[in-house]
Amino acid sequence: MRLQGFAMAAGWLFKVAAISPVLVLVACGSTQRASGVAYRQEGFNSTSTYSRSYPASPARACEAARRALLSQGYVIGAAAAESVKGSKNFQPEPTLHVQVEFRIVCAREGEHASIVFVNALQDRYTIKKSNNSASVGVGGIGSLSLPFASSDDSLVRVGSETVQDAAFYERFFVLLERYLPEPWIEPVPAAPAVAPPSVATPLAQPDKP
Repeated sequence: MRLQGFAMAAGWLFKVAAISPVLVLVACGSTQRASGVAYRQEGFNSTSTYSRSYPASPARACEAARRALLSQGYVIGAAAAESVKGSKNFQPEPTLHVQVEFRIVCAREGEHASIVFVNALQDRYTIKKSNNSASVGVGGIGSLSLPFASSDDSLVRVGSETVQDAAFYERFFVLLERYLPEPWIEPVPAAPAVAPPSVATPLAQPDKP
């Protein structure tokens, strides 16, 4: 009986040893697929989703972008001649909070044109409740917990991702164009007027005797 039990145990161990490498390979493969899903989807084959070119200076293009965000309720966090950053808060569910942040960079492209790069980041937060029980010190006994507690609510970020919806950015670019002044091209300053050269008046010659 002992020999039979030993043989069964040895056979079971042999099966486990044979299956373990397979399980390890499957687990490694699934981990690689899970960790590589995001960057493996990057095709780098489209430049129209996050950028547009306009026949305007970077300063004018970024000012139009700033006004476009303001018209939709975004709070401008930073604004410079060639960059704008703005954010807006949403609450689609009672316990879910979403913040969308726009990051805009305007770069010069040629003499009277610029290219506007737009990136929107979406952060998701959920409400986390934490109970805090009150306690007081009692001489001779130590700490005594009272039968009431207070709860504090805090927002915990549960996700963050870049908005990749092409239609979302298209709507923003259409709105940006509405705030570009007409004409888009920077006015060329007129050349300063040059006064005609003055004609020197000849000196009067003294009369000869």
